[in-house]
Amino acid sequence: MDKRRVVITGRGAISPIGNDVHTTWENAKKGVNGIDFIKSYDTTDHDVKIAAEIKDFDFEEYFGKKAMKRMDRFVMLAMIASKEAVTNAGLSFEGKDTSRYGVFYGSGIGGLKMIAEQEDKAKEKGYNRVSPFFIPSAIINIAAGNIAIEYGLKGIATASVTACASASNSIGEAFHKIRDGYLDLALAGGSEATVIPLGIAGFSVMQALNKSNDPLNASTPFDKERSGFVMGEGATTLVLESLEHAKARNANIYGEIVGYGSTCDAFHITSPSENGEGAMNSMLSAIRDASLEVNDVDYINAHGTSTPLNDAVETLAIKRAFGEHAKEIKISSTKSMTGHLLGASGAIEALFCVEAVREGFVPPTINYKHFDPACDLDYTVNEGVVKNINVALSNSLGFGGHNATLVFQKYEEEGYVK
Repeated sequence: MDKRRVVITGRGAISPIGNDVHTTWENAKKGVNGIDFIKSYDTTDHDVKIAAEIKDFDFEEYFGKKAMKRMDRFVMLAMIASKEAVTNAGLSFEGKDTSRYGVFYGSGIGGLKMIAEQEDKAKEKGYNRVSPFFIPSAIINIAAGNIAIEYGLKGIATASVTACASASNSIGEAFHKIRDGYLDLALAGGSEATVIPLGIAGFSVMQALNKSNDPLNASTPFDKERSGFVMGEGATTLVLESLEHAKARNANIYGEIVGYGSTCDAFHITSPSENGEGAMNSMLSAIRDASLEVNDVDYINAHGTSTPLNDAVETLAIKRAFGEHAKEIKISSTKSMTGHLLGASGAIEALFCVEAVREGFVPPTINYKHFDPACDLDYTVNEGVVKNINVALSNSLGFGGHNATLVFQKYEEEGYVK
């Protein structure tokens, strides 16, 4: 079977720096910091008091009280992003055969808020008093299930669960299913909502989070004084279609996805392989999948978590994968602005790649002050840069050694032109 071209025709997002795609991207270009003191609970007795939360969004007005009782926050975020993506794509599913339309939607942890709340309720009132919506609100696949139900999508509906690579794996798998002819269209992305006391505490005690409680100097990817990531929340949905299907309905085309690679370090449950082999092979696999060469890559949205080991290892992996060309690539970690959205991070960073290629603009790595010899590439520090970008690559590296890489390119009618 011939491989089909796959294009992006819709985008939706709700993030710490914007409650829609336009606001999120405009703020990313400006270097807006989405990190602040936690507003959703009292942090008085907690070591970590900052996170990158959703701001100024009325969930009750959007969903209503009844619906909110039936969905964990991560599902609500997924539904918000997906509605925007479907609207942005100009899609109407009424009267359509949707058996070739799918959903690929990941999360690293899923309904943690619902789990924590129901455990507290059970201990206080008895285990027979837990909500009947507890399980179908907390399970990770339920975001994909709810999206499929909402729009009547009867093709493959699934969820990748690979920690911080979850959304990238979801988008990559959707891309392959469309490219190889199993589907014509898919909603793909990821959602996460773990800014709750249990979620913050879990990452804090394992020394993964920044504990400075200084929003302006907390998420500092590639900076020598980086000391941990900042938790974020949000969701992003992309509409992927075969080029033929998109053309047939005269859809707007925002970009093209051309490559996907995924590997495992098989090394350690939380630390990346120190030689960068897994991330390197993920990037090289994605570039081969795209039928490109390493010198074709103009921009990398790095995983860039702001942890000491991750940033150094990812830098090494880029050097090993790209050789001398590594010095010519513009790189940024948008987690400096959004915080780390865990299983949803790959989706919002895929969106940033699509927009970077479309507009010819590299978003910055903000909060950067101190040079680290172990991180000596071009990280586009503190201010974004106007640059023609034909090919952009997004990295996601997750606990368990999971690595995923996506490759996006500028859409041209005749295909990629070097």
